[in-house]
Amino acid sequence: MNREQAYQLMLEHTPSESLRRHMLNVETAMRWYAQHWQEDEELYAIAGLLHDFDYELHPEEHPTWGVAFLRQHTDTPESVLDAIMGHATYTGTPRISKLSQTLFAVDELTGLIQAAALIRPDKDVRGVELSSLKKRFKNKAFAAGVNREEVQQGADELGLELEQHMQNVLSAMQQGA
Repeated sequence: MNREQAYQLMLEHTPSESLRRHMLNVETAMRWYAQHWQEDEELYAIAGLLHDFDYELHPEEHPTWGVAFLRQHTDTPESVLDAIMGHATYTGTPRISKLSQTLFAVDELTGLIQAAALIRPDKDVRGVELSSLKKRFKNKAFAAGVNREEVQQGADELGLELEQHMQNVLSAMQQGA
């Protein structure tokens, strides 16, 4: 499995542009962290691209359906499959690897950052500031679907202060814009 194959799978199984954008944002943040930790960038990117590819078509079986599909039809590395399972807390899959911890940590936060960008007049993430993002994080009515507890838990699992994690993911998304 390479990035292009993962991208094509994501396109085939994900009809909505907003979910595709989310997965691309997660890929961007995953790449940033892979570089930061000197990990395998391609592996991190594939996990980011595929973590929600089954969500729209199989929401009640997500991510179990997607992982089973990937096992049967692709040569996706087991570490990526574990990370995909681990990003959904309800699966009970432990997040032992840095890869799985990172996917969990960036998933919800990229949604908050994208929402903060979309309310800007120019809708450009490059104009989002950390101070504004922190205020939006505290306002539970803003991007109400973003699970703030999971954002905090993700930063904790990475061993980072929440503010530093927010800055890392924001910087990643701004560089990728």
